[in-house]
Amino acid sequence: MVKINNKHYVWIAAGLAIGAACYILYQNKRMKEYRLQSELIQEELADESNDLSIRYEGFKVTVGNDSLIAALESEQMKVQRLQEELRTVKSTNTKRINELMRELKTLRTIMRRYIQQIDSLNRLNEQLTAENRTVTAKYNQATQTLSQLSTEKAKLAETVQMASQLDASNISVICLNKKNKVTDKINKTEKIEVHFIIGKNITAAPGEKTIYIRIQKPDDDVLVKSRANVFTYENKEINYSAKRNIEYAGEEYPMSIYWDVEEYLMPGNYRVDIFADGNRIGQKSFRLEKP
Repeated sequence: MVKINNKHYVWIAAGLAIGAACYILYQNKRMKEYRLQSELIQEELADESNDLSIRYEGFKVTVGNDSLIAALESEQMKVQRLQEELRTVKSTNTKRINELMRELKTLRTIMRRYIQQIDSLNRLNEQLTAENRTVTAKYNQATQTLSQLSTEKAKLAETVQMASQLDASNISVICLNKKNKVTDKINKTEKIEVHFIIGKNITAAPGEKTIYIRIQKPDDDVLVKSRANVFTYENKEINYSAKRNIEYAGEEYPMSIYWDVEEYLMPGNYRVDIFADGNRIGQKSFRLEKP
Protein backbone atom coordinates (compact mmCIF):
# COMPACT_ATOMS: atom_id res chain seq x y z
CA MET A 1 0.00 0.00 0.00
CA VAL A 2 1.35 3.38 -1.13
CA LYS A 3 1.48 5.90 1.58
CA ILE A 4 0.40 9.41 0.59
CA ASN A 5 1.79 12.13 2.73
CA ASN A 6 0.42 15.63 3.20
CA LYS A 7 2.70 17.04 0.51
CA HIS A 8 1.11 14.86 -2.08
CA TYR A 9 -2.39 16.04 -1.04
CA VAL A 10 -1.30 19.60 -1.50
CA TRP A 11 -0.09 18.95 -5.05
CA ILE A 12 -3.26 17.10 -5.96
CA ALA A 13 -5.46 19.86 -4.53
CA ALA A 14 -3.46 22.47 -6.39
CA GLY A 15 -3.75 20.52 -9.62
CA LEU A 16 -7.49 20.17 -9.22
CA ALA A 17 -7.83 23.86 -8.42
CA ILE A 18 -5.80 24.82 -11.49
CA GLY A 19 -7.83 22.45 -13.68
CA ALA A 20 -11.09 23.85 -12.33
CA ALA A 21 -9.89 27.40 -12.94
CA CYS A 22 -8.85 26.58 -16.51
CA TYR A 23 -12.21 24.92 -17.16
CA ILE A 24 -14.08 27.93 -15.80
CA LEU A 25 -11.99 30.29 -17.93
CA TYR A 26 -12.61 28.12 -20.98
CA GLN A 27 -16.35 28.00 -20.33
CA ASN A 28 -16.46 31.77 -19.76
CA LYS A 29 -14.60 32.30 -23.03
CA ARG A 30 -17.00 30.01 -24.88
CA MET A 31 -20.02 31.75 -23.33
CA LYS A 32 -18.60 35.14 -24.29
CA GLU A 33 -17.97 33.98 -27.86
CA TYR A 34 -21.42 32.39 -28.06
CA ARG A 35 -23.05 35.52 -26.63
CA LEU A 36 -21.15 37.65 -29.17
CA GLN A 37 -22.21 35.33 -31.98
CA SER A 38 -25.82 35.53 -30.79
CA GLU A 39 -25.64 39.31 -30.71
CA LEU A 40 -24.26 39.35 -34.26
CA ILE A 41 -27.08 37.06 -35.37
CA GLN A 42 -29.58 39.38 -33.67
CA GLU A 43 -28.08 42.38 -35.48
CA GLU A 44 -28.22 40.56 -38.81
CA LEU A 45 -31.82 39.54 -38.17
CA ALA A 46 -32.67 43.11 -37.18
CA ASP A 47 -31.06 44.44 -40.36
CA GLU A 48 -32.87 41.91 -42.53
CA SER A 49 -36.22 42.56 -40.86
CA ASN A 50 -35.70 46.30 -41.22
CA ASP A 51 -34.93 45.80 -44.92
CA LEU A 52 -38.08 43.71 -45.32
CA SER A 53 -40.17 46.40 -43.63
CA ILE A 54 -38.75 49.13 -45.90
CA ARG A 55 -39.36 47.05 -49.02
CA TYR A 56 -42.95 46.35 -47.94
CA GLU A 57 -43.48 50.09 -47.45
CA GLY A 58 -42.07 50.78 -50.92
CA PHE A 59 -44.33 48.18 -52.51
CA LYS A 60 -47.39 49.79 -50.92
CA VAL A 61 -46.54 53.09 -52.60
CA THR A 62 -45.95 51.63 -56.08
CA VAL A 63 -48.66 48.95 -56.17
CA GLY A 64 -52.09 50.11 -57.29
CA ASN A 65 -53.99 46.98 -56.28
CA ASP A 66 -56.06 47.44 -53.08
CA SER A 67 -56.21 43.73 -52.13
CA LEU A 68 -52.46 43.34 -52.69
CA ILE A 69 -51.76 46.45 -50.60
CA ALA A 70 -53.84 44.98 -47.74
CA ALA A 71 -51.82 41.73 -47.91
CA LEU A 72 -48.55 43.67 -47.92
CA GLU A 73 -49.65 45.67 -44.87
CA SER A 74 -50.45 42.41 -43.06
CA GLU A 75 -46.98 40.98 -43.81
CA GLN A 76 -45.35 44.26 -42.85
CA MET A 77 -47.04 44.11 -39.43
CA LYS A 78 -45.58 40.61 -38.92
CA VAL A 79 -42.12 41.96 -39.75
CA GLN A 80 -42.59 44.83 -37.31
CA ARG A 81 -43.62 42.43 -34.51
CA LEU A 82 -40.52 40.34 -35.25
CA GLN A 83 -38.39 43.51 -35.12
CA GLU A 84 -39.85 44.40 -31.74
CA GLU A 85 -39.10 40.95 -30.32
CA LEU A 86 -35.56 41.02 -31.70
CA ARG A 87 -34.96 44.22 -29.72
CA THR A 88 -36.10 42.60 -26.46
CA VAL A 89 -35.02 38.95 -26.68
CA LYS A 90 -31.92 38.04 -24.69
CA SER A 91 -28.86 36.97 -26.63
CA THR A 92 -28.64 33.88 -24.41
CA ASN A 93 -32.11 32.72 -25.48
CA THR A 94 -30.79 30.67 -28.38
CA LYS A 95 -34.01 28.71 -28.76
CA ARG A 96 -36.09 31.82 -29.39
CA ILE A 97 -33.40 33.35 -31.62
CA ASN A 98 -33.46 30.21 -33.78
CA GLU A 99 -37.25 30.40 -33.92
CA LEU A 100 -37.02 34.04 -35.01
CA MET A 101 -34.49 33.05 -37.66
CA ARG A 102 -36.97 30.51 -39.06
CA GLU A 103 -39.78 33.10 -39.00
CA LEU A 104 -37.60 35.59 -40.82
CA LYS A 105 -36.76 32.96 -43.44
CA THR A 106 -40.48 32.36 -43.95
CA LEU A 107 -41.08 36.09 -44.29
CA ARG A 108 -38.30 36.34 -46.89
CA THR A 109 -39.92 33.50 -48.86
CA ILE A 110 -43.26 35.30 -48.73
CA MET A 111 -41.51 38.50 -49.83
CA ARG A 112 -40.08 36.74 -52.89
CA ARG A 113 -43.55 35.53 -53.81
CA TYR A 114 -44.90 39.05 -53.57
CA ILE A 115 -41.99 40.33 -55.68
CA GLN A 116 -42.87 37.76 -58.36
CA GLN A 117 -46.55 38.74 -58.17
CA ILE A 118 -45.75 42.47 -58.35
CA ASP A 119 -43.35 41.91 -61.26
CA SER A 120 -46.08 39.97 -63.05
CA LEU A 121 -48.55 42.79 -62.42
CA ASN A 122 -46.01 45.37 -63.62
CA ARG A 123 -45.40 43.40 -66.83
CA LEU A 124 -49.14 43.11 -67.35
CA ASN A 125 -49.53 46.82 -66.70
CA GLU A 126 -46.75 47.62 -69.17
CA GLN A 127 -48.43 45.39 -71.73
CA LEU A 128 -51.79 47.06 -71.13
CA THR A 129 -50.14 50.48 -71.32
CA ALA A 130 -48.50 49.55 -74.62
CA GLU A 131 -51.81 48.22 -75.93
CA ASN A 132 -53.53 51.40 -74.73
CA ARG A 133 -50.95 53.52 -76.58
CA THR A 134 -51.55 51.43 -79.70
CA VAL A 135 -55.32 51.76 -79.38
CA THR A 136 -54.98 55.51 -78.70
CA ALA A 137 -52.73 55.91 -81.74
CA LYS A 138 -55.21 53.99 -83.90
CA TYR A 139 -58.08 56.05 -82.50
CA ASN A 140 -56.22 59.30 -83.18
CA GLN A 141 -55.40 58.09 -86.68
CA ALA A 142 -59.02 57.10 -87.26
CA THR A 143 -60.17 60.47 -85.89
CA GLN A 144 -57.72 62.26 -88.16
CA THR A 145 -58.87 60.17 -91.12
CA LEU A 146 -62.50 60.88 -90.25
CA SER A 147 -61.69 64.59 -89.96
CA GLN A 148 -59.96 64.50 -93.34
CA LEU A 149 -62.93 62.64 -94.84
CA SER A 150 -65.30 65.19 -93.32
CA THR A 151 -63.20 68.02 -94.75
CA GLU A 152 -63.05 66.32 -98.14
CA LYS A 153 -66.80 65.66 -97.97
CA ALA A 154 -67.44 69.32 -97.12
CA LYS A 155 -65.19 70.41 -100.00
CA LEU A 156 -66.93 67.96 -102.32
CA ALA A 157 -70.32 69.21 -101.17
CA GLU A 158 -69.13 72.77 -101.75
CA THR A 159 -67.83 71.80 -105.20
CA VAL A 160 -71.11 70.06 -106.03
CA GLN A 161 -73.04 73.07 -104.77
CA MET A 162 -70.92 75.41 -106.86
CA ALA A 163 -71.25 73.11 -109.86
CA SER A 164 -75.03 73.00 -109.46
CA GLN A 165 -75.29 76.77 -109.13
CA LEU A 166 -77.08 78.52 -111.98
CA ASP A 167 -75.24 81.10 -114.05
CA ALA A 168 -76.58 84.14 -115.90
CA SER A 169 -74.66 85.19 -119.00
CA ASN A 170 -75.05 87.61 -121.93
CA ILE A 171 -76.65 90.16 -119.62
CA SER A 172 -77.97 93.30 -121.27
CA VAL A 173 -80.01 96.24 -119.97
CA ILE A 174 -82.38 97.99 -122.38
CA CYS A 175 -84.44 101.11 -121.80
CA LEU A 176 -87.90 101.08 -123.47
CA ASN A 177 -90.34 103.92 -124.10
CA LYS A 178 -94.11 103.72 -123.76
CA LYS A 179 -94.31 102.04 -127.22
CA ASN A 180 -91.79 99.38 -126.09
CA LYS A 181 -89.20 100.84 -128.41
CA VAL A 182 -85.57 101.15 -127.42
CA THR A 183 -84.70 104.64 -126.25
CA ASP A 184 -81.56 106.30 -124.96
CA LYS A 185 -83.45 109.18 -123.38
CA ILE A 186 -83.80 108.88 -119.61
CA ASN A 187 -86.94 111.05 -119.53
CA LYS A 188 -88.62 108.85 -122.14
CA THR A 189 -87.84 105.56 -120.37
CA GLU A 190 -90.99 103.70 -119.28
CA LYS A 191 -89.47 100.27 -118.74
CA ILE A 192 -86.09 98.79 -118.02
CA GLU A 193 -85.62 95.35 -119.54
CA VAL A 194 -82.94 93.08 -118.06
CA HIS A 195 -82.26 90.30 -120.54
CA PHE A 196 -79.95 87.32 -119.91
CA ILE A 197 -79.54 83.58 -120.46
CA ILE A 198 -79.63 80.98 -117.68
CA GLY A 199 -76.89 78.58 -118.74
CA LYS A 200 -77.17 74.85 -119.27
CA ASN A 201 -76.40 72.89 -116.09
CA ILE A 202 -77.21 69.18 -115.80
CA THR A 203 -76.08 69.09 -112.14
CA ALA A 204 -78.61 71.72 -111.06
CA ALA A 205 -81.84 70.47 -109.54
CA PRO A 206 -84.63 70.82 -112.13
CA GLY A 207 -87.97 72.36 -111.31
CA GLU A 208 -89.48 75.74 -110.60
CA LYS A 209 -86.97 78.52 -109.97
CA THR A 210 -87.54 82.07 -108.80
CA ILE A 211 -85.19 84.58 -110.42
CA TYR A 212 -84.73 87.93 -108.67
CA ILE A 213 -83.17 91.17 -109.89
CA ARG A 214 -81.98 94.14 -107.86
CA ILE A 215 -81.50 97.45 -109.64
CA GLN A 216 -79.22 99.70 -107.64
CA LYS A 217 -79.33 103.47 -108.31
CA PRO A 218 -76.32 105.83 -108.38
CA ASP A 219 -77.03 106.74 -104.73
CA ASP A 220 -76.82 102.99 -103.81
CA ASP A 221 -80.53 102.79 -103.04
CA VAL A 222 -82.47 99.91 -104.62
CA LEU A 223 -85.47 100.38 -106.88
CA VAL A 224 -88.39 98.65 -105.11
CA LYS A 225 -92.17 98.67 -105.37
CA SER A 226 -92.52 97.70 -101.70
CA ARG A 227 -90.07 97.37 -98.85
CA ALA A 228 -91.84 94.10 -98.06
CA ASN A 229 -90.45 92.56 -101.26
CA VAL A 230 -87.54 90.61 -99.81
CA PHE A 231 -85.69 87.30 -100.30
CA THR A 232 -82.94 85.51 -98.40
CA TYR A 233 -79.32 86.00 -99.39
CA GLU A 234 -76.35 85.04 -97.18
CA ASN A 235 -78.68 84.53 -94.18
CA LYS A 236 -80.13 88.02 -94.52
CA GLU A 237 -83.41 89.37 -95.88
CA ILE A 238 -82.73 91.87 -98.69
CA ASN A 239 -85.01 93.76 -101.09
CA TYR A 240 -85.51 92.89 -104.72
CA SER A 241 -86.72 95.07 -107.56
CA ALA A 242 -88.54 92.40 -109.61
CA LYS A 243 -88.79 88.63 -109.90
CA ARG A 244 -89.96 85.90 -112.27
CA ASN A 245 -90.75 82.22 -111.84
CA ILE A 246 -89.52 79.77 -114.48
CA GLU A 247 -89.56 76.00 -115.01
CA TYR A 248 -85.92 75.01 -115.37
CA ALA A 249 -84.97 71.64 -116.92
CA GLY A 250 -81.20 71.96 -117.04
CA GLU A 251 -81.05 73.48 -120.52
CA GLU A 252 -80.29 77.06 -121.61
CA TYR A 253 -83.12 79.40 -120.75
CA PRO A 254 -83.21 82.91 -122.31
CA MET A 255 -85.38 85.29 -120.29
CA SER A 256 -86.12 88.91 -119.48
CA ILE A 257 -87.34 90.62 -116.31
CA TYR A 258 -88.87 94.10 -116.52
CA TRP A 259 -88.95 97.10 -114.23
CA ASP A 260 -91.82 99.54 -114.75
CA VAL A 261 -90.49 103.04 -114.22
CA GLU A 262 -92.83 104.97 -111.92
CA GLU A 263 -90.29 107.23 -110.26
CA TYR A 264 -87.73 109.79 -111.21
CA LEU A 265 -84.55 108.22 -112.60
CA MET A 266 -81.45 110.21 -111.86
CA PRO A 267 -78.62 110.12 -114.39
CA GLY A 268 -75.53 108.13 -113.45
CA ASN A 269 -74.20 104.61 -113.03
CA TYR A 270 -76.65 101.80 -112.21
CA ARG A 271 -76.04 98.15 -111.38
CA VAL A 272 -78.18 95.04 -111.83
CA ASP A 273 -77.63 91.93 -109.68
CA ILE A 274 -79.36 88.64 -110.58
CA PHE A 275 -80.12 85.97 -107.94
CA ALA A 276 -81.43 82.38 -107.91
CA ASP A 277 -81.52 79.68 -105.20
CA GLY A 278 -79.98 82.09 -102.68
CA ASN A 279 -76.95 82.75 -104.92
CA ARG A 280 -75.92 85.76 -106.96
CA ILE A 281 -75.62 84.35 -110.48
CA GLY A 282 -74.86 87.48 -112.50
CA GLN A 283 -74.11 91.20 -112.44
CA LYS A 284 -74.22 94.04 -114.97
CA SER A 285 -73.50 97.78 -114.74
CA PHE A 286 -75.13 100.35 -117.03
CA ARG A 287 -75.35 104.13 -117.29
CA LEU A 288 -78.27 106.49 -117.82
CA GLU A 289 -77.36 109.86 -119.27
CA LYS A 290 -79.05 113.22 -118.95
CA PRO A 291 -81.59 113.95 -121.70
